[in-house]
Amino acid sequence: MGLRVSDLSFRYGAKQALDSVSFDARPGHFTALLGPNGAGKSTLFALLTRLFTAPQGRIEIAGHDLAETPRAALAQMGIVFQMPTLDLDLTVRQNLAYFAALHGLSGAGAAKRIDAALDRLDMRERAGEKARALNGGHRRRTEIARALLHSPSVLLLDEPTVGLDAAARAAITEHLHALASADNLTVLWATHLTDEVRSDDDLVLLHHGRIKATGQAGTLHGPAALSDWFLSQTGAEA
Repeated sequence: MGLRVSDLSFRYGAKQALDSVSFDARPGHFTALLGPNGAGKSTLFALLTRLFTAPQGRIEIAGHDLAETPRAALAQMGIVFQMPTLDLDLTVRQNLAYFAALHGLSGAGAAKRIDAALDRLDMRERAGEKARALNGGHRRRTEIARALLHSPSVLLLDEPTVGLDAAARAAITEHLHALASADNLTVLWATHLTDEVRSDDDLVLLHHGRIKATGQAGTLHGPAALSDWFLSQTGAEA
């Protein structure tokens, strides 16, 4: 059932931030929301996570209308925001346990979910380390593990590799591609970096608040390099 966005618009006063945005993100697929800085990606994520409410349009998460049944819709969603949100003075396991408690999970059931989430991100051996001691890539893996604790069907990630080196970025994107396929997870990955997008990924190109193109990435850019196609569509360097 995935994620469906239909005719979504939003303004900041006189500024049109999103203009009739529509696209689908499918279960089992890695969907890249690609756009230069200022394209409207963060505004879109704020609407998807109900930080803002849209005066126009519809958002469906795993078949639930976000406006009509927000609790049911948000319960199906895991979120990794651009800004880090870990408590640096807690261990990896304590960060996950705190989040589990917010979702009403405790005891042996929570511990089992935490172990499973850490295993999925290759973080079990670091469970006892304080978040402060982790490098940027391992902190991001911890946040992704945390977002998966309540078994969401849709995972949103807003520029999750900002500030990481190339090796860490590649490792995390590889993990998320594998998770989408193995767990039939709907992944929506917002980025301005074309090297995070594979040719077989679903691609949504956002520019100046409008959808410029949707489809399989390799089909959209054809024989040209994705970075060159991105530049031709937006005028932005990849």
